[in-house]
Amino acid sequence: MIHPLSDVQTQDIGTDTYVWQYTIILKNAKIGNECNINCHVFIENDVVIGNNVTIKPGVYVWDGITIESNVMIGPNVTFTNDKLPRSKNQNYKMELTTVKSGASIGAGATILCGIEIGQYALIGAAALITKNIPARALVVGSPGKVVGWVNDDGSKMEKSNEYYIDNLGDRWMVTNDELVKMETT
Repeated sequence: MIHPLSDVQTQDIGTDTYVWQYTIILKNAKIGNECNINCHVFIENDVVIGNNVTIKPGVYVWDGITIESNVMIGPNVTFTNDKLPRSKNQNYKMELTTVKSGASIGAGATILCGIEIGQYALIGAAALITKNIPARALVVGSPGKVVGWVNDDGSKMEKSNEYYIDNLGDRWMVTNDELVKMETT
């Protein structure tokens, strides 16, 4: 469903995707199936959005941003795509940003360009993300810091000694600032 008060120029929108009023989507954007693009969203040309993505109001998705499937983008999340912004910059260099599958970004977070947010990562409201975020990281603050690790459903993993235990009982260990699943014997 595309609301009649939106301006959708792309033909590359999957089935069962909803686009609400006052949203603008440019002609080369690619949007998957079963997405929910809320009101007051702007999506530029060089953008790829996977399946089952929710983008809440007040979000602008600039060229060079890829949002994989099953991602939640909260209201007023701010993305960037230029590390050295200047008006009418003749040397503009677009930086690519990827939000991996299953990640969620809280309301009002700012995502600087040229980074990757890992699979199932959970970014807290108003966080400032300035570097790559590992898979399953729980990140809050300005600048964003990893304060824990999350399950697929976004719930926080429990810490037991040097391990983290997920909601299925599997053990995980932090190695080189990333969460690694421990082999079961």
